[in-house]
Amino acid sequence: MHRNTSPVNMLDKAVSILDVYRPDGGSFRLTELAARAGLPKTTAFRLIGDLVRLGLLERDGERYRLGGTLFELGSLVPRRHDLRESALPFLQDLFESTRQTVHFGIRDDRDVVYLERIHGHDAVPLPSRIGGRLPLTCTAIGKALLAFSGPELADAILAGPLPRLTAYSIADPLRLRTALEQTQVSGLAYEEQEAALGISCIAAPVFAGAGEPVAALSVAVPREHFRPAHLAPAVRTAALGLSRTLRQG
Repeated sequence: MHRNTSPVNMLDKAVSILDVYRPDGGSFRLTELAARAGLPKTTAFRLIGDLVRLGLLERDGERYRLGGTLFELGSLVPRRHDLRESALPFLQDLFESTRQTVHFGIRDDRDVVYLERIHGHDAVPLPSRIGGRLPLTCTAIGKALLAFSGPELADAILAGPLPRLTAYSIADPLRLRTALEQTQVSGLAYEEQEAALGISCIAAPVFAGAGEPVAALSVAVPREHFRPAHLAPAVRTAALGLSRTLRQG
């Protein structure tokens, strides 16, 4: 039987190996990569060798992790790079005014992808990381993005099972819809221990013009120190200032 070994077919297989690292990265043995990518071990071995040679993967003993070349390329994606560069001054000001962890993210399908995270030396552990992704419905940034996206997206998400990261993640569609409607009215989204226990967040959407938001920013605070009334003005100011800059750009 003739085997399809065209460049496109091999590229698909190489990408299937890289996809194994979604959403949390990590490191894997060759056999794990082959099994998770659904590839024969010999094929995976050959492709992994090529990916290491190209810097897309790195070998650490018997395990493989994502290579620095991917980070370098990812940081050059025009939309994300430009957004992050424009946002940094506002994110830094927000951090200085709150001294709490600041996030900046965009929507990719049903997830938040984090473009920036600023925190101090005593930052609490969080599941977010630059380049990482979390479900829209479990984060304040995600709710801010979802609330102002087209109703078709919210309807589709609410029609299916809602992902849960903690016992506090909203699993009831009616409760989530109410939260999104409140965000549309106030311009602020909230998260109470839905992505990480002991952490609360407040977020606001960022717009570059009419239509859907291009990003959102948030402040994450230990639950016992969460004072929405004190944080809301700083979050709103940062989001409005960045939106104004993007509209003028």
